[in-house]
Amino acid sequence: MKSKLKKILLEKSVITGKVFTLSSGKTSDFYVDARITTLDPEGAYLCGKIFLEMLKGFDIDAVGGYSIGADPIVSVISVLSYIDHNPLPAFIIRKEEKTHGTRKAIEGNFPHQGRVALFDDVVTSGGSLLKGITQIETQGCRVEVVMAVIDREEGGREKIESGGYQFISIFTKKELMES
Repeated sequence: MKSKLKKILLEKSVITGKVFTLSSGKTSDFYVDARITTLDPEGAYLCGKIFLEMLKGFDIDAVGGYSIGADPIVSVISVLSYIDHNPLPAFIIRKEEKTHGTRKAIEGNFPHQGRVALFDDVVTSGGSLLKGITQIETQGCRVEVVMAVIDREEGGREKIESGGYQFISIFTKKELMES
């Protein structure tokens, strides 16, 4: 499964040779538009199956992450967990709190006083995940593990782990680029 996901990522999502500005503000000639893979039927399925396997051994009540990178990931994990008769509800963290209606910053099935796994597609500096952890914990939940499709190996893992959280990725940048 992992080798097939790697192939899809390399074919559809990895872009090199052009300079891109990352969400961290840094520039890079290596960019991964992982949403192309996580929104692809086979890519989404593979991500979901791999993440479900990685979640074994963690006692969690729900899966979530920041919109927009985590939306397809947590959705497919939730659906596949239901099919596997071990349903994990999903939630999405908004970049900004709604200014109307319920005014929620976290949408979906967010467990009261629960244990959650937090997801992202690509991790660079880890800043948005740390912000998400703060939002989750402010709402009374505990982050048991943080997971990503790709760790760009630019300090995000270290920042997350220095906060006391376990971080696991399907691929590191190095692993993804190895032939």
